[in-house]
Amino acid sequence: MSATTTATVHRNRIIRRAGRSLAYCATLMPVALFTLATTPVGGADAAVARWRGLRTGLLGAPPMALPGRRAGALAVLGHALLSLLLGLVALLPIGVELLMVLRGVLYGVVDPGPYDHSWGGPSRAGAWLAHFLVGLPMAAAGLAALIGIAAVHQRLTRRLDGERGPAWLLPTTLLMAVAGAVFFVAWLHQI
Repeated sequence: MSATTTATVHRNRIIRRAGRSLAYCATLMPVALFTLATTPVGGADAAVARWRGLRTGLLGAPPMALPGRRAGALAVLGHALLSLLLGLVALLPIGVELLMVLRGVLYGVVDPGPYDHSWGGPSRAGAWLAHFLVGLPMAAAGLAALIGIAAVHQRLTRRLDGERGPAWLLPTTLLMAVAGAVFFVAWLHQI
């Protein structure tokens, strides 16, 4: 395989993984809320099946269910709460991606001007190009964050199948939630 072909395959794999992670992270909050509502009334097994289906269907991860292993309602509720936290954290990079589309790709459409004090101004084309170029690294960082969030959640979901997670998993999940809250508060103070 040539170096060009290898680079193309690698780039396509990253793009596919980023897209899958974005879709996966976008489903975390709704599925977590649905799980929190249905598990207390006997929906724990269906919730576990939903989490497994998301992991295998959206992320393409292999099924990991251990024979005879059944997660209890408390474990499923705990997983749903952690999933809700990660879903809230995922809103931040999803918002960055949305802003890249609205304020980068579509800048000249959503901002009618004048562009005298805009980045790249005073022309519309210059402002549009400047906003697009500034948005590219932010969009890449947002996609990298979504890949990380999906990877952490995938490991959390494997715990429902009886696999022991690494010791860093729960503290990392909680640290991500705290960091997301701090980032959101800081962002609110700057607008």
